[in-house]
Amino acid sequence: MKDLRIARGVVYFFLVLLVIICFIPFYMMIVNATRSNSEILRGFSLMPSDALVANYETLTNYINIWLGFRNSLFIAISVTVLNAYFSALTAFALAVYQFKGKNGIFVVFIVLMMVPGQLGLIGLYDLSATFGILDTYWPLIIPAIAAPFTVFFFRQYLITSMPMSILESGRMDGAGEAYMFHRLVLPILSPAIATMGIFTFIGSWNNFLFPLVIIRSPRLYTLPIMIRQLQGSPVAQNLGAIYLGIAISVVPIMVAFIFLSKYIISSISAGAVKG
Repeated sequence: MKDLRIARGVVYFFLVLLVIICFIPFYMMIVNATRSNSEILRGFSLMPSDALVANYETLTNYINIWLGFRNSLFIAISVTVLNAYFSALTAFALAVYQFKGKNGIFVVFIVLMMVPGQLGLIGLYDLSATFGILDTYWPLIIPAIAAPFTVFFFRQYLITSMPMSILESGRMDGAGEAYMFHRLVLPILSPAIATMGIFTFIGSWNNFLFPLVIIRSPRLYTLPIMIRQLQGSPVAQNLGAIYLGIAISVVPIMVAFIFLSKYIISSISAGAVKG
């Protein structure tokens, strides 16, 4: 028993140490956002300073960061919702129904998981130009409906977590397939949706390459593009303003993790039990 307590104490010590190590970069980013350029160049400090307002004015005088924040938030929320809904619908069909070519379709999904999304950038650009939707958000939102990894994850989760007897009981009671999907399947999938929602939101929020190629109008710029514009600009001479812009850009990611992280472990462990 004593050895067990010692081992547990050692594990907790290293876990706390790991948390501190992971938290330090975020804390330093916030601290440096409150410091002037000269203070940052003088060296490391754990104490905030009083240059936050000046840094914010310097930043907002060059870019409309809240416009970029709103644009990125709109795209990220739209992508997350569409990705979750249509992936759940596809996973439901692959997990429940028996039809010709089902296994072949699932193999295609697995293969597509291995293909980098950047390989389709030129094709997406040409297709968007053909349909006349360049310089809009449609090319950034619509492709999110097709998400092979999310479909794979949801399918595995349904196979391990949803008893088929629930659907049989629903059919016996006269419930339609759409009704059962929305009232039975989606609640069961909610932990998996929350988990993949975090990763989808973060991926869309941090997306830089695709908006850079598709978007041309400054009023439609996303936050990563605006932050990139700071390099080589007069604002780049003020490191505090750069840190402040980066700090603002990571706020939604941290909020998403705070409210949804409790679902990650449960859904991943449930979805990985059975293949």
